[in-house]
Amino acid sequence: MSKLEHTGPTSAKPESGKTRVRDRIFDTACELFYRQGIRCVGVDAIANEAGTNKMSFYRSFSSKDELVAEYLRAHEQEHWEWWEETIAPYAGEPRRQIEALFDGYLVKSRKKDSFGCPFVNAAAELREADHPGLEVIHKAKAEMRRRFRKMAKDAGATTPDLLGDALTLLADGGVMSRLSFACQEGPGTNAPKIVRTVLDAYLGKN
Repeated sequence: MSKLEHTGPTSAKPESGKTRVRDRIFDTACELFYRQGIRCVGVDAIANEAGTNKMSFYRSFSSKDELVAEYLRAHEQEHWEWWEETIAPYAGEPRRQIEALFDGYLVKSRKKDSFGCPFVNAAAELREADHPGLEVIHKAKAEMRRRFRKMAKDAGATTPDLLGDALTLLADGGVMSRLSFACQEGPGTNAPKIVRTVLDAYLGKN
């Protein structure tokens, strides 16, 4: 199971002392950003938690903003790897692939150390239009929308873009409801059932 499901993306195994420091800073930042939020975590906190200092931080990363963007890129890569692994057993069955994705999202969101979607969390915090992390978020969410629309088309929906957008909204909302409700049995737990009802409405019952 990927560490991303719990604390955020991780870096590759180090090969040198210098790389080890960078990776330690990166892994620490990923965990802190995901658990505490990007704005709440400063460079000093990351360096201290990683057992290093600000000088080492800035040797490894040009700025906190660039580190945030790298954190989000790593999450994007791991998310699509998870996505492909989840739908692989149902090749040629787009409806079943959609159902499998939402079943998987539910499993991840119900973990006690789940703090929602890193992309949505970051989007709520990053307000500067030129922040490098926003480009990563917009690209990733556009790709999710494209994939859901394609799956809806492959499943035979007469209005695939509309169904794809509905699935995109349900995916984001289902995961984020874990933060909005002070329990593990919030409305997001019903997302797989809701998705099946929506699929029945658009595709007909199988």
